Amino acid sequence: MNGNTLRTVDCDVLVIGSGAGGMSAAVTAAFHGLKVMVVEKANVCGGATSWSGGWAWAPGNPLAKEEGVNEDKETFRTYLREVLGGQYQVSRVDAFLEAAPHMVGFFHDKTSLQFVPGSKINDIYGELPGAGTGNRSVGPKPLNARTIKPGLRAKMRHQLYETSFLGMGIMAGPDLSKFLSASQGNPKGLFHAGWRFGFHLLDLLTHRRNMQLVNGTALTARLMKSADDLGVDIRVSTPATALLKDGNGKVTGAVVRSPEGELQIKARRGVVLASGGFPNDVQRRKELFPKTPTGREHWTLSPGETTGDGINLAQAVGARFRSDVKSPAAWCPVSLVPYRNGRTGVFPHIMDRAKPGSIGVRADGKRFVNEANGYYDYVEALLAATPEGETVESWQIADSRFVRRFPLGMAKPLPVPLLPYLRSGYLVKGRTLEELASKCGIDPTELRRTVARFNANARAGVDPEFGRGETAFNRYGGDATTKPNPSLGPIEKGPFYAVRVVPGSFGTFAGLDTDSRSRALNHDGGPIEGLYVAGNDQASVMGGHYPAGGINLGPALTFGYIAGRHLAGVERYEDDGTQAEGTQAHSTQADVTHADVEHAL
Repeated sequence: MNGNTLRTVDCDVLVIGSGAGGMSAAVTAAFHGLKVMVVEKANVCGGATSWSGGWAWAPGNPLAKEEGVNEDKETFRTYLREVLGGQYQVSRVDAFLEAAPHMVGFFHDKTSLQFVPGSKINDIYGELPGAGTGNRSVGPKPLNARTIKPGLRAKMRHQLYETSFLGMGIMAGPDLSKFLSASQGNPKGLFHAGWRFGFHLLDLLTHRRNMQLVNGTALTARLMKSADDLGVDIRVSTPATALLKDGNGKVTGAVVRSPEGELQIKARRGVVLASGGFPNDVQRRKELFPKTPTGREHWTLSPGETTGDGINLAQAVGARFRSDVKSPAAWCPVSLVPYRNGRTGVFPHIMDRAKPGSIGVRADGKRFVNEANGYYDYVEALLAATPEGETVESWQIADSRFVRRFPLGMAKPLPVPLLPYLRSGYLVKGRTLEELASKCGIDPTELRRTVARFNANARAGVDPEFGRGETAFNRYGGDATTKPNPSLGPIEKGPFYAVRVVPGSFGTFAGLDTDSRSRALNHDGGPIEGLYVAGNDQASVMGGHYPAGGINLGPALTFGYIAGRHLAGVERYEDDGTQAEGTQAHSTQADVTHADVEHAL
């Protein structure tokens, strides 16, 4: 397509998509003096990033060094080799490990994207050589949206309702811990929850939205503010429909549909595809996802606009799509939340599975996994345990003590009542385990045996069947007050409760083949000039594995940063103007609490 009859807009770099990968590329290129435009298919920016936890795996980052943690790259390589096995790509992994610390330093020092260290976030497979026990991840510092000008704020995606409390985001770490302690009557927790929710209600009355931004909403808001500060032109409701090429095959821009009509955008340096992968492409799911015969037996946590547009655009100009990864998607167990208006919400089971006093079982009444392991592992095990032709589903079982202390899926602990969840059918209740099993379609005899066996071992603090609670990752996700194993507790006080859990994902791992500079590759393995890929449009550098939390956002930010630098012709990391060892602004978890309070007040 030449688009000669269309109105033309010129820029140096065109970014298609506004999640972590796209905005990282946009901010980096703009910082180095390029004229950048971002086009977003949805009417708001942020994509799946806004609905995420916001944590990015960036081993060796300067915030870790400030905390006194100095690990060398070979340690990270050792761990990734152990996890990735045959999917370990030397050049791309090395590029990621080299650039990730500089990426964190660049954004933290030179833009509005401020980070906090994940000092207690452990790698998932702690028993493997090279695994980390903290400080390999960074998250966005909370931000009050009052610091964002109204026009830009209107383009920001809201917090995912299912992972909020009535629209209010809660950040993992001290914020979440205080909310959980409030359910147990802790005065400090009650005070913290009270003032946080009080200010949230005030925000809803005065601004009609959540203004205390945490997690993914804070990450995308800070990236958008950084882009706006650098003059990036951000356009929403503007899907790209075709890529433009010159006579030599170089990608030179795109045709887009905008609210003002169709136009062509000429990008002198090139185009970055970062449209969020294909988690909502039913046909590709049917072809690639296991035990998904129609493509509809899957529920993603990505917005509906993520239908593989970037991948389709790239394939039309000769780019190679890679599906030879261990898993086509970043699995996450989810439950389906029915609402009165007929909408069905999707809730990710991230933190509740590791708490003591709950297990996951299939319809046969048997456990099938270490519930406290990663979300990816849970779904992988569920898929493997489900015979062909059977519905892929499980049930998370807990007793009355659990549901008053911890969340059970979407159901909140005290003082939130359980009645709305029971009335909607989201939560199932039984006076006995047998009654609960009958209501859920679970084998009652086998469930009773499973729970009895689990309880006897849990009291002793062991799980001979699956090893739950044996790794630092398991124990951190549990409850520190529970002894002798923070991840194990008996299920014995009725009534009993259950939530149906099904396969879902945060996004896709299969994607476009790229090199270490984020350039799209053709079927011969050569780079397509002018075409770059970041985020979930790119085939996962982790080869379809999930070695740690944040391995979607860490590579997205990093390869977006790499793309932006390469488009700007920047070779040395020193040219970003960041310090080689550490950052200019010292930030700790304690800073998060004080800053959040100050902004809210």
